[in-house]
Amino acid sequence: MSNFFSICRSCLNAAFALPYIPAAVPPEKGLVSVSNFRQKYLTNIWNVPNVLTIIRLALIPVFVVLHAMYLEKLALLTFCVASFTDWLDGHIARKYNLITDFGKLMDPLADKLMVCTALVMQGLNGTFPVIAIVIVVIKELVMIYGSSYMLTHDVVVYANMWGKLAQCSFILALVLSFWHQEFTAMNFPIDRVCLWIAVVIAVIALVDYTRKALAKLREIKAKV
Repeated sequence: MSNFFSICRSCLNAAFALPYIPAAVPPEKGLVSVSNFRQKYLTNIWNVPNVLTIIRLALIPVFVVLHAMYLEKLALLTFCVASFTDWLDGHIARKYNLITDFGKLMDPLADKLMVCTALVMQGLNGTFPVIAIVIVVIKELVMIYGSSYMLTHDVVVYANMWGKLAQCSFILALVLSFWHQEFTAMNFPIDRVCLWIAVVIAVIALVDYTRKALAKLREIKAKV
């Protein structure tokens, strides 16, 4: 286990080893450098919840390979394990007060990557409609860009109730989608119904996130 921690630590340190060069923005505007980012988000991260988050990220390529090899039940098992770690890391972090800035940042990112990857794979085999996946991917890209921009101002807008509800809805839709043919044979593709409900909730979450992000930016500008 110590070797695993050492490898992960080396990878994370290497990922943020490049110097930060602000793009024509004066430092007094509150931008954070890479060194400040590393100090805040990559310090004291080695606890059980964060390791579970890293494991969830590592399971994404495993899911892709299994799905591409048409080992759908193993892919489903991998997805369920990843989804379980999402609940488990949050539960442990709250119960034992192991909440870190790294977890607050990377936990929702790992969730987005896992869900988007699963949606794309289910779209490629025709289980889910492409338009729904495009909406979700665009929404997540906007969220990631917005989060990155907010992070340059040392502000993190965390997941809201709508975002968590959308995440649960996507997980339910994805699990059900592995029995899509059976539902279609009954003329009731409940997996697609759950998917569209999740898409609507996700759009509401984006609107709420944008509202809160803009409010925080106005607070920052008012203090400058």
